[in-house]
Amino acid sequence: MKAVWNGITLAESDDTVVVEGNHYFPAESLNTQYTTFSNHVSRCAWKGEAKYLSLLVNGEMNPDAVWYYPDPLPAAAEIKGRYAFWKGVKVTE
Repeated sequence: MKAVWNGITLAESDDTVVVEGNHYFPAESLNTQYTTFSNHVSRCAWKGEAKYLSLLVNGEMNPDAVWYYPDPLPAAAEIKGRYAFWKGVKVTE
């Protein structure tokens, strides 16, 4: 699987975990040179607290486009250390 935004591959891996239709990529596949801080957080009743990263690619910002669960609840333990994408990021095979 590959996550692409603004012409740049943000993550690529054959080892994704799919939860609720979202591919969660392993941390080592994330191209961190394009991620930047976000203070946004959200909460899921069964996964726990999600934190976010923003993207900065070719001078364009995509706020809060990456999320992850640093300490997921037990029901979502399989996504610990993994990152998912939205806000226009295309995830394809």
